[in-house]
Amino acid sequence: MRQNLMEQIEQNVTPKVPKRILTSLLSSVSAGVVPRTGAPYIAIGRRDEITAMLSDLEAVNEGGGSMRFLIGRYGSGKSFLMQLIRGYAIERDFLTADADLSPERRLYGTGGSGVATYRELMKNLASKASPDGGALPRILARWVNDLQAQVTQSGISPDSPAFGDALGKRVLDTMREVECLVGGFDFARVITAYYHAYTNGEDDRKSACLRWLRGEFSTKTEARNELKFAVSTIIDDDNWYDFLKLWAALSRTIGYRGLVVFIDECVNLYKISHRVSRENNYEKILSMFNDTLQGRASGLALILGGTPQFLEDTRRGLFSYEALRSRLCDSRFALEGFKNLIGPVIRLRRLSDDELFALISRVTKLYAQNYGQEPRITQEQMIQFLQICLGRAGADSMITPREMLRDYMTVLNILMQNPDATFEQVVGSAVTLKTDADDGDTPPDDGNSPAPNNSDPKFRIEDIEF
Repeated sequence: MRQNLMEQIEQNVTPKVPKRILTSLLSSVSAGVVPRTGAPYIAIGRRDEITAMLSDLEAVNEGGGSMRFLIGRYGSGKSFLMQLIRGYAIERDFLTADADLSPERRLYGTGGSGVATYRELMKNLASKASPDGGALPRILARWVNDLQAQVTQSGISPDSPAFGDALGKRVLDTMREVECLVGGFDFARVITAYYHAYTNGEDDRKSACLRWLRGEFSTKTEARNELKFAVSTIIDDDNWYDFLKLWAALSRTIGYRGLVVFIDECVNLYKISHRVSRENNYEKILSMFNDTLQGRASGLALILGGTPQFLEDTRRGLFSYEALRSRLCDSRFALEGFKNLIGPVIRLRRLSDDELFALISRVTKLYAQNYGQEPRITQEQMIQFLQICLGRAGADSMITPREMLRDYMTVLNILMQNPDATFEQVVGSAVTLKTDADDGDTPPDDGNSPAPNNSDPKFRIEDIEF
């Protein structure tokens, strides 16, 4: 179904979008918020980046690991691309988990700020059956049901006394795959306890096991009292990343293709004022980087999103930590103008003018579909709107899809709610586009500036790839 959707979009055929998704999508775009659902409907101009990241998923499917840094300015599309890849991963039967960092959620910290990130990831754990998050109980239930089906297919009747023994043996065989990893013994023991509680209908014990797996116990005593058996560890600030690796290993063992983890707003690590605390977080990133690229995190893909300052600032960014700078900095042969999407850092380029036009054209069609009427705006006026946006000082390099779409949605909303208003009146406060004929103060052309003549438009509809 997704393949048919993407084929329609690439052929500039506006697919029929479910009303629930469409309304949420347009509301998110209007507010400058990344849509959690419906991202493929407005995906424009990131084909190379998507291809590179999908190749990472294939490597994870083969048992490898991957780590990428998506770097771009605020509003350039980092979070959008993450949600897009998240959707692709779920459709390909990966487990996904995502979290935004904040002052309360870090990769390393004391007072619960590290495990808070793990809890957020577990809350947003998603599968094909639960794409919106909260998938942990369903994942474990699917695993138990699959094991029961396997035992039945082996010729043992569910009513047979041997059925329980055969099922228990398969559970133990599965758990042996993770027991050898750090924290794996307690992890396997709690999941085995969940299996027994699930098959025996013990809801309280199931709930206690889920709480332990989500990292919600603050002390071992509390965990022991709830679980009714002793555990040597709980998930805390120091070891939560080890349990992510356990989930990645388990996901492949129970029938999924791997675990893809998205961590956004990493600029919050750059904002940590205390140097030691900031470097401890960067040390955790280094550990993640080494694990995934050295084969010590089988089935795990990590995708981190941040701003150029988070990466390149030599005083407070990742480049201030020499071990990371030597791994992530550009090679001296990576000259500007050459594309390299195989390395760990993907810098999001600005969408081309044609891609920006294709984006607002797509949004116009979705807007018409949502409200059941064509917006009172022509292609020529869309071109004029985009020229106004690009005509501002610095827009050639600094304009982002977020700010442009927010402005464009405002124009569409005003035109729809004010039938007497014209496009020219709505955008009349913007800078008037000038032509060579009426611009007497234009400085001499140095040969590098685009011609602003409105009779020779910058955009040719027939040349644009939608």
